[in-house]
Formats: sequence, structure tokens, C-alpha cells
Amino acid sequence: MQTNFTEEQLQNPRMVEAEKILRTCVHCGFCTATCSTYVLLGDERDSPRGRIYLIKDMFEGNRDASDEVAFHVDRCLSCLSCMTTCPSGVDYMHLVDLARAHIEETHKRSIKDRLIRKMLMAVVPDPKRFGLALRAAALGRPFRKLFRLIGLKELSAMLDLSGRAGRVGTPVEPGTFPAEGVRRKRVALLTGCAQQPLRPSINEATIRLLNRHGVEVVVAPDQGCCGALVHHMGHEAQAVDAARRNVDAWSALMRKDPLDAILINASGCGTMVKDYGHLLARDEGYRERAEEFSAMTKDITEFMSDLGMRAPERWSDLKVAYHSACSMQHGQRITAEPRFLLEQAGFSVVDVPEGHICCGSAGTYNILQPELAQELQERKIWNIESVKPDIVAAGNIGCITQLHGASQIPIVHTVELLDWALGGPCPEVLRSLEGRVKTVRSLLEERQEHEVELTGTSENSDI
Repeated sequence: MQTNFTEEQLQNPRMVEAEKILRTCVHCGFCTATCSTYVLLGDERDSPRGRIYLIKDMFEGNRDASDEVAFHVDRCLSCLSCMTTCPSGVDYMHLVDLARAHIEETHKRSIKDRLIRKMLMAVVPDPKRFGLALRAAALGRPFRKLFRLIGLKELSAMLDLSGRAGRVGTPVEPGTFPAEGVRRKRVALLTGCAQQPLRPSINEATIRLLNRHGVEVVVAPDQGCCGALVHHMGHEAQAVDAARRNVDAWSALMRKDPLDAILINASGCGTMVKDYGHLLARDEGYRERAEEFSAMTKDITEFMSDLGMRAPERWSDLKVAYHSACSMQHGQRITAEPRFLLEQAGFSVVDVPEGHICCGSAGTYNILQPELAQELQERKIWNIESVKPDIVAAGNIGCITQLHGASQIPIVHTVELLDWALGGPCPEVLRSLEGRVKTVRSLLEERQEHEVELTGTSENSDI
């Protein structure tokens, strides 16, 4: 794509980065076929190619963001399916991040939008505040239809989502969780923000699974939100502050005892942390450490695949539909590892049709764009139910919350299933299926009894 930036504009590092990305686009339109919003709406401006033109025009013209640009960029999920499809390697992720930052700096949003966004940024990244908000939401849920009628659709969507949370849990406390037996690895676990009150069992299952495999897990006392939520709202400075805080927290751990990895069990956070090297590239005090930690960051399934998982203690005939979160398959390009681990743990794994289409969660998208999120959720549920699974497994708390309760099929985190198969407790939402899971020892005993019935003697008999 030809660009027309002036020399003065190219003194700005943001514009240098934008021009480099824009020049790689060849207008081919392959991205439109896999873009979730374009598939729904059919509007070129709601496709990656269309948004690229809007962003290019805004940046080259050195203009404040118009209502049109803000409207269509806001409707982007950042699912990054376009990047998987693009034959030219257009770095759409960073281009839309630049556009969002420019929109927040130059566009005047309505008072309602500003207040909703400020509330989300103040509450969701803080597990304690978010936990309190989830408890308080029970009082407001009876009024959610009224809120929708008076134009507060975002508040209505928040209340709807809060009803899917179930039991509000207690965050994992900072500290060290020692390995069982000989220590093989030492890792830092980022416990997440929304994930802690929404489903604390994910972090608990992760720690048990790792400890069982000889991995010492450390939760740093000073770590916090990964910064993804504020970053995707265009607040770059706040995202940088969040990244610096985590880099400092992990640096303190490294000074005490080297870490083998930074582990993430929410793929949206993983995509963000793996990008710290880019986010802090111009920060001399943090650049090298950010690059180091980005390189060390692994999704829990990525790490377990490299480490090697021991044989399961339980076996089942349960059919698991694996929902690959956008941030997992497109953001981190992790596709085979979760399926392999689930199969290794004894589950029958099936893919979900249209797996490249987003479920509609996308951070706070299901709050800020509730109508589109609802359409995507319904489409995803239809595809999941078409393969008739017993369980849905996913690697991202946003997807789990978005899909939970929208179908009779229970949804759990991949690591919860792995932990269950290897001796951990049955996930709460799977209690009704617990009877279909047997220990490996009981299966061997059943097989031995069957052989005795057939031959009249036991393999262990001295006769």
C-alpha cells in the first residue's frame, strides 16, 4: 500500500511504525473472509481492510479521530483472525493499537461512554474491587431490562455477565507453592484479574498440576494486571505502567532464584505479556528485561507440552469440544498443544466448526458492544452444540464467562480437566458427569475380573 506521510510526521515514532505496517498491506481482502464483524455485518468498514483505510486516512491527514473512525475501530474485536489469514504479514494488532491510542487522545466520547470506560478500567483489573462488584451486581440484575430500555445497554450487559460468574472466589495469595518431590522447574504464575473472582479454581488447578509435576510455583506479591484491558481501550500510558509493574515484580523474583518461565493460564493475558518487548521497546530502563520476560512467557498448555505430562489417574469416555480462544490461536499461534494434552489425559477431543470466528468476549467487548457480542455468542453455541460434546474446554476466562450458561453443555478451563484426570478434584460444573470417570486402577481391576470370567483363572494365579 502506498503511503503519503510527510517528513515532519515521520519524526513521530508512532507514525513511523504505522507507515511500516500500512506499506505491507496489498489490498487482497483475504482478511474479510475470516473477520468476525465483517461476517456478521458485511460492511467493508467493519473489516480489517476497511479499518486500515480509515486509519491510514486519519494518520496521513494528521486529523483528530472522527465519529466514523471511532465507531468502526470500536467494533473491532482484536481477535486477530485477520493476521492468521493475511498472506502479507500485516501487523494489524499493533496498527489498531496505535489507532485506539489516537482515538482516546483526540476523540470526544459521550459522557456515558467515558464514565462506562472509566468504571471498567477502575474495577475489572483489580480482583478485590471486581469481586465486590460481582457481589453487588445481584442487587441490580432484576433491573437489567429497564437499564437496556433507557439506553444503558452496557450496564445491562454487565449485569447479565455477572450472573454467569457463579460463586465469587477468593484470589490466590502471593507466595511460593513448592514442588512435590524433586524440583524440576521454578516458574512465576500470573494469576489474572477477572479470573480470580470469576473462577478461582483455574489458578488452583494450575498450581496443583504444576506441583504434581515437580514445578515450584511463585506468585509475586507486587504483580498486577497485565495491562491488556486498558491497552485495548487506547490508554497506552496505563498499559505501560502495568507492564513495568510486572517486569519489576518478576525481576525481584529472579534476583532471589532464577525462573524458568512466566506462566499464563488466560490466553488474553498471555498475548499481552508476550508483547511486552514491543510495548516497552522505547523504554531504556525496561526494554531488555521486557524482552527477556516476553521470551520466557508461556501458556500453561505450552509449558506442560514441553515438560511432559505423566499418565492420567482417571479415564473417561467424555467428549470434549475444544474452543480455541482467539488470543490463543491467533494471538499466540498455539493450536496443537491443548488438544494433545487433553487426548493424553484420556478425553476424546473434537474441534468446533468455524473455530476461527470469535465467541464475542474479547475483553470488555461483550459489555461495550453487547448486540454484536450476543450474535457471536449464539453463533458459537450453535457450532458447539452441532458436535454434541459432553464438555467444552477453553484456555481463556473471557471465553468461559461468555459461553457459560448459554448452553446446557458445561464449559471449563483446559487445565481443570487435566488436573482432574491426574488426580485433582472434579470441577464444580462437572459434578453431574463425575460418575462417567473411573480411575485407571479400577479399569485395570475390571479388566482383570473380565479375564477371570472368560478363562476361569486370574493372570496372577499360581495355578
